[in-house]
Amino acid sequence: MKAKTSLTLSEDLVASIDKLAGPKVSRSAYIEQILREFVDRRAQARKGAREVAAINRHAVELNAEMGDALSFQVNSADE
Repeated sequence: MKAKTSLTLSEDLVASIDKLAGPKVSRSAYIEQILREFVDRRAQARKGAREVAAINRHAVELNAEMGDALSFQVNSADE
């Protein structure tokens, strides 16, 4: 379902949008595509930031586990 909305944009921006969209794509469809991609990227960026924050909260523990794992590899190479 679509919701009708109204935007006021500068003429140069409208001209750029029309040029990028080309003659076979409506302005509304092109703007919707651009906004959808923008929203998706923002959502992915926020998810990535949450994941990095979670990793950082557990960094000390994760680094200790990695140190243990690496020490096993070093010890088994010495044998």
